[in-house]
Amino acid sequence: MIPVSIESLDALPLIAILRGLTPDEAVDVGEAIVAAGFRCLEVPLNSPEPLESIRRLRQALDGRALVGAGTVLNVAAAREVAEAGGQLIISPNTDTDVIRETKTLGLLSLPGFFTPSEAFAALDAGADALKLFPAEIAGPRGLKAVRAVLPAAVRVYPVGGVDPDSMADWLGAGASGFGIGSAVFKPGQSADEVGRQAAQFVTAWNAAQTTQA
Repeated sequence: MIPVSIESLDALPLIAILRGLTPDEAVDVGEAIVAAGFRCLEVPLNSPEPLESIRRLRQALDGRALVGAGTVLNVAAAREVAEAGGQLIISPNTDTDVIRETKTLGLLSLPGFFTPSEAFAALDAGADALKLFPAEIAGPRGLKAVRAVLPAAVRVYPVGGVDPDSMADWLGAGASGFGIGSAVFKPGQSADEVGRQAAQFVTAWNAAQTTQA
């Protein structure tokens, strides 16, 4: 069983962002990603019928992967995700009301931040980890600068523009893991194709870890 804790992701801290996923393909795609080694899946709420996809993924993958929602912008949405069986709430922004409600609901909170002020506001509200977004604008140098002032134990997941070749640079700058979107899943791709793409990131993660050791 995978416990609902941020520490449970440390062995392979890669989050598959399944924007555009439909309920009918959710289980096949989820199974392919988990077979590749991922242990965390995010269904953004601007996908078709996202709560139904979350329900199906949670039922199919319970105990093998954490399932949650992304693009969660308000408290009401966080509550709906909890009712659907979601285990984590991910946002593109820092909304302290959403963070506090997420923790009240007993879910993991991974809000987005871009500035040190947003990062500390999120942590003060109870965030379990931070999502650096959009990471392609901040770059590894931006992350390294923020890392200099954040508590060392805080996990930071860059999201946006990360590919297998850039993982080592991000890790060297202090990344704890990554959220991976269209490089793993795009609407219309087969489950087999998604699984192969996910496996490339797992291989790259393992190689980057060796480089950092």
